[in-house]
Amino acid sequence: MPKLNHIENPVQFYTATIFKWEYLLKNSNYKQIIIDSLTFLVHEKRVKVYGFVIMDNHIHLIWQGTGLYSLKHSQLNFMKFTAQQIKFDLEKNKPDTLSHFYVEAKDRKFQFWQRNALSIDIMSYDVFLQKLNYIHKNPVKAGLCDIETDYLYSSAKHYQQMEHPFNFLEPFDRSMW
Repeated sequence: MPKLNHIENPVQFYTATIFKWEYLLKNSNYKQIIIDSLTFLVHEKRVKVYGFVIMDNHIHLIWQGTGLYSLKHSQLNFMKFTAQQIKFDLEKNKPDTLSHFYVEAKDRKFQFWQRNALSIDIMSYDVFLQKLNYIHKNPVKAGLCDIETDYLYSSAKHYQQMEHPFNFLEPFDRSMW
């Protein structure tokens, strides 16, 4: 495997939170919107996803741009697309819940993701492992499962070489560093 150029194209730990920390992602349909969006971005060779967890009110990703698109550009597209899809579903199926996300902004009527998502460049394999362990332990800490691999919306099974439904995940090992 080729070595990563971490300066020009860093692997990032990314956290995005639902507006007002609402538990919007408790709905598995909205988790699936995120999965579908990540699958699309990987299929289109815009990003590589090494790890993830989708919690009820936030997500964590470990990902990297591919060079075809900047990671920042892909992040913006990801956030916009997932917000639009969630809005369409709420308009159709839960208009009362939609009102929780109404904002008086010049550029939008509704906001689903908090502004200023956290992006941290990962510059060593040890930090990569620390962030990966953190995201895999998130559902256990939140009381959503007893062991990491029991939580469906996570890359934990991928790293334990167990069967999982996420074909967008990239293998990652120390030799890549």
